[in-house]
Parts: sequence; C-alpha cells; structure tokens
Amino acid sequence: MKRVLIAGVGNILLGDDGVGPFVIRRLAANYVFEEGVELEDLGTPTLDFVDHIVGLDALIVVDAVNNGQPAGTVTVYEKADLLKHAPSVRLDPHSPALIESLLTAEFHGGGPESAMLVGVTGESYAAECRLTRKVEAAVEETTRTILRLLDTLNIGFIRRFEEPEAAIWWSERRAEYA
Repeated sequence: MKRVLIAGVGNILLGDDGVGPFVIRRLAANYVFEEGVELEDLGTPTLDFVDHIVGLDALIVVDAVNNGQPAGTVTVYEKADLLKHAPSVRLDPHSPALIESLLTAEFHGGGPESAMLVGVTGESYAAECRLTRKVEAAVEETTRTILRLLDTLNIGFIRRFEEPEAAIWWSERRAEYA
C-alpha cells in the first residue's frame, strides 16, 4: 500500500490563498480514495510541515502561487523543480515551507519519492473569506489535474454517486459548488 498525502495549504482568510483548503474539501466531498491516501487541510504550516511528509511515497500539495501567469492558471511543479530553488527567507507567516521541509526530509532519508505542487495563480490576497472568480473557475481544472496525477501514480479513486455539499463554511458562494 502506498502512503500518499494530498495537502491543501493556505490561509482561508486571505482570498485566493485559501484555494488549497478549498480544493481539498471538494475532493473529500466528491471522491473516495484507495487505502493509504490521506487528504488534509494543513492551513498555514511552517517547518512542522516536514512531520506530515516523512515516510510518504507521494505528496501532492495544492496552494496559491504567484508565478506571473494569469489568475486562475493551474501549474504543476515536480519535486525536481521545487528542489532546484534555494530556500528563501520567509517573508510572511503563511508560507508553507515546502522546499525547506522537502530538503529536511531528504536529508534524513525519509522524503517522499514523488512530490508535486499544484499551484493555482492567485489574483487577490485581500482579507476576505472567498476566492476571486478567476480562481473559483480554476477549481474544477485543479481537481482534474490532481486526479490525473493520481492516475500516473497508479492510485485508485472513485467519484461518489451522490455529490454532497462540500463543507466549505467560509465561502459565501459555497452553494454554487454543490
């Protein structure tokens, strides 16, 4: 059995930064995954992120990114892409410390063999509990991207027959996602 973590990171109080937790809740509401797959809303982890990834076979992180692309663009960054960038100075309290945690786990021999960041280019990080329209529109593509990554890892999942409302309490427009 493979140990896989699909982690949403971000601050739901800062607009598009909450896309990671939003997508995780949608996945949990609409899909059943094979044994060994965990979905977690990690909020705004710091260096404790390493505790979540040691011993995994695969890691998929969903987060908002600022990569110069148009808002709502979905980009997949592979482990090699992430590790070629030196860890940077942490400029805010909600950075997930992904690179630092991957390097620490690798150093101790317990890092995931496969690690990917599914980044959604954000538009606004203003203090509000909802995604912008462009990032909202990217939620479905982000979900499909994660499912494709699971296929490449030979990880099984099935769509629920009944689509329960995702427990996204902070979104004013949550009914639009049900």
